Amino acid sequence: MTTDTPFMTRALGLAAQALFLSNPNPRVGCVITAPDGQVLGEGFTQQAGGPHAEVVALRDAAARGYGVRGATAWVTLEPCAHQGRTGPCCDALIAAGIARVVASIEDPNPLVGGQGFARLRAAGVTVEVGAGAAESRALNIGFFSRMLRGTPWVRMKVAASLDGTTALHNGASQWITSPEARADGHAWRARACAILTGVGTVLADRPRLDVRAVATPRQPHVVVLDSHLRTPPDAPIFVAGRACWIYATGPFDAQDSAAFAARRLALEALGATVALLAGAGGRVDLPAMLRDLARRGVNELHVEAGHTLNGALLDAALVDELLLYLAPTLLGPGRGMADRPPLAAVSHGLALEFDAVQPVGRDLRILAHVQGRDRF
Repeated sequence: MTTDTPFMTRALGLAAQALFLSNPNPRVGCVITAPDGQVLGEGFTQQAGGPHAEVVALRDAAARGYGVRGATAWVTLEPCAHQGRTGPCCDALIAAGIARVVASIEDPNPLVGGQGFARLRAAGVTVEVGAGAAESRALNIGFFSRMLRGTPWVRMKVAASLDGTTALHNGASQWITSPEARADGHAWRARACAILTGVGTVLADRPRLDVRAVATPRQPHVVVLDSHLRTPPDAPIFVAGRACWIYATGPFDAQDSAAFAARRLALEALGATVALLAGAGGRVDLPAMLRDLARRGVNELHVEAGHTLNGALLDAALVDELLLYLAPTLLGPGRGMADRPPLAAVSHGLALEFDAVQPVGRDLRILAHVQGRDRF
């Protein structure tokens, strides 16, 4: 494996520029260099249906007037080998005369999974793998989760006081954290494929659940857990150009059947997709919901919900990561981060591992993943 990684570092920086852009495709960067180290072209994956990083870099080299025959392509993920909305990237590199490909990691997509490397090698292209693997994997944690587990990477965002209160007993919660923390939270929204909330939050707060505090070329889709379809048609979550998926169980009872059907038609008329996934206890089957979202192309699922849904997701061991904003204030008794049953022993608590702790404005942001959770 090559130890000359400055160009891979540059490619990873390019991949990060696709953070808000490429969903549901992975975030990939590519740098093409001449044998003497001159950068000939570079690029990153565009919006779904647009060119992938390798093709953008090849076009960039052509626009600069450079030929790439005999050059090296530094790419942060295995070049694809299948025909999707775009053609195979490995074929584009071969046709351009690329002599060497240095890739960070094998693509977890079973439609690729080593086939891109095999096709390159069969064409006489030298392939090296491994430089920047951890960084590429972290950048695409949701894509790896969807491909390897069949479920999105679930990140739960919570804003709370230092003593863990997310809202007062009367429901007041605006604003516990600072404008800087709220803007930072919008950046995490922007990188997600979809935002999940519960109907209680939709009714109480009437949130838009869109990205406003940072610039983004796309808005995340919205997912609402709403067992009996109480979501009002005038809810601000219905915005043209983004999907809204509502997961329900069915009518309250037999007498509610006709009214439930009418509510469903009204929501579908707004463009919402209503899926019935009844689970135990008359609740939505949460694991089945995650599998369904993965089939819809959701890589990272960003949860912004109340303590009831937060507790249900944690109790079902479906949360991978917590994004926690703590404000330097004490609010006393109120609503907590998650409604969970009392534990019999301290050792029964959910163990987390800190990934990053840093100030954001006057608040503290903590990113932690569930201990032992496979990070691929």
